Order: sequence, then C-alpha cells, then structure tokens
Amino acid sequence: MNGALASATFSAIAMTVIVALRYLATSGLFAWATRKVRPGHYRGLERQIRSEIGWSLATAAIYGVPAGIVAWGWQQRGWTRIYTDLAAYPLWWMPLSLLTYLIVHDTWFYWTHRWMHRPAVFRAIHAIHHASRPPTAWAAMNFHPVEAAVVSLLIPALVFVIPIHIAMLGTILVIMTVMGVTNHMGWEMFPRWLVHSTAGKWLITASHHHRHHELYRCNYGLYFRFWDRLCGTDKGLSAP
Repeated sequence: MNGALASATFSAIAMTVIVALRYLATSGLFAWATRKVRPGHYRGLERQIRSEIGWSLATAAIYGVPAGIVAWGWQQRGWTRIYTDLAAYPLWWMPLSLLTYLIVHDTWFYWTHRWMHRPAVFRAIHAIHHASRPPTAWAAMNFHPVEAAVVSLLIPALVFVIPIHIAMLGTILVIMTVMGVTNHMGWEMFPRWLVHSTAGKWLITASHHHRHHELYRCNYGLYFRFWDRLCGTDKGLSAP
C-alpha cells in the first residue's frame, strides 16, 4: 500500500511539473508572438502578468494532481477507459470520442462559468480571472483554486466513463491548451475570413472571448458558441 501511495504521489508531482512547464512554454510562445506582431500591446501590464503567472502556477498543481492520479491509475491499475490498441474500438470512434469530449467539456464549462458570474460567486472566486484587464497570453490558467478545481476535474472524470484512445486524449489537451491561451491574448490571431466564416460563427476565438472580458455577462463558452446562441448570451465579437 505504501508503495502504491508513493507511486501515485510521484505521478501527481510529475504531472504538476509537466502542466506547469506546458503552461510556461505555450503562454511564453504566444506572449513572444504578441511582442513580435503587436509591439507594445502588453506595455504597462507587467504587474498584471506577474499575478497571472503566479496564479497559473498554483493552478498547475490543481490540474496536475488529478491528472497524475489518472495516469497512475491507468498505467498501474487499468482503472480508466483510456486505450492504446487501435483494434479495441472501431476507428470511427476516435474522432467521435474527440468530439464527444469537447462537447461535454464545453457544456460543463458554459454552465459552471455562468454560475461563477453570479454576484457572490464572482466576488469570491471568479474575480481573480477578470482582474486581467485586458487579458494576456499568460491569463489562460489565471484562476482561483476553487475555479481551477471546477475547470480541471471534468476530463479526468470522463476517462473513467467514456473510452478514448490515448492519442485523442492528447489531442484534447493540445486543443484545450492552445485555445485557452489564444482566446486570452487580447488580439485575434486567426484571419478575418475564418473568424467571420460559417465555421467561425460556431467556434470561439479571441474576438468572441474578449467580448466576455469587456461585458462580463455574455459569451461564456469554451470551444463552441452553441450554448451561448441557444441561451441568448452570445453578444457577438469584439475587435481586440
């Protein structure tokens, strides 16, 4: 039992380090791109950025611990529905499982995000994230610990319920990381023709999420605009 506990603890610590390094590398890359493409865009925000990095590194531990336990449970105990054998499920299930995870995650995020905008909850928890004015590439994981826990626990829970190939799980983490950073950069990196295309009307980019940081009570989604459109909370695009 002690050996299992030590192994699980090591996995949690290792995953925390990985999440922290992933955050620093990804946010650092897009912050560097911002300096190159839009010189001076983050001028005067040095104190805010230091706060964003500090909260984000704390969030890395909250993300990393459940992820590490899941990784340990998968490798050592076979507890999860993560699989590596391509013959275990039909090949069409791989893209379908990816889409399923994204839709479920988006739904979870939309409704918990709306809950966090209730006045008392906002003041106690979500105000930390909205202290980024304007948000920067470093703000993607700038969360109060309670918000970090709410945001981070769904994917680890899903792997116990919905089968997913390890490559698709990795793809989800990449999408989640890249969209989290690019949606907070404070400027739109995707071309106008894409943002205003038919597909762009259903996908969230910085132009959509920046409006949330401007108006607060709108544009709550993570990946897709479906719930915002259905619930009347889609207030269009900003021009960051």
